[in-house]
Amino acid sequence: MPTSFEHRYVIAPGWHGSGAEHWQTHWERAWGNQAVRVQIESWEHPDLDDYLTSLDDAVGAAKLCTIVAHSLGTWAAAEWARTRQPSNVRLLLVAPPDPDAESFPRDEAPTFVLDARPIGVPALVVASTDDPYDTEPAARRIAAAWGAPIEVVGAHGHLNSASRLGMWPVGQALLARLEHMPL
Repeated sequence: MPTSFEHRYVIAPGWHGSGAEHWQTHWERAWGNQAVRVQIESWEHPDLDDYLTSLDDAVGAAKLCTIVAHSLGTWAAAEWARTRQPSNVRLLLVAPPDPDAESFPRDEAPTFVLDARPIGVPALVVASTDDPYDTEPAARRIAAAWGAPIEVVGAHGHLNSASRLGMWPVGQALLARLEHMPL
């Protein structure tokens, strides 16, 4: 993996990773060697410290980096940004699951049960109105605690492979909006 890029995209999947039909995978393919996917020891039982180390490696020496995170990956990306305070990173945080919800995988990912706190970097939260892992009010609460604006994109479930978003043009437009936010 190259160590330096002008602009790197870091794909930060959620619990179980992002499969072949996930919009993150489509975007990663389209970006080619400009993108790198976070690699962790276990996608079924992710550990936050492992994820944070992987984000360190993935961001590397990029001059500018956009972390494109989904589900549990949003919590890892937010915690990474909060603790590292990078000056060259933006975060697209899609479908953050609510740690207080019954559907949150506490047994499989206990280190991800976190309180949302200001992350200190430009970020945009994206939520669905019918996400089984998060309600719209909870997503708004999380976004506010992170200090990030939120865009609610309608009823698309967890915004994952099951949502059949393909290249997800709405998400691409939101990414473009994020990339125009000043660092």
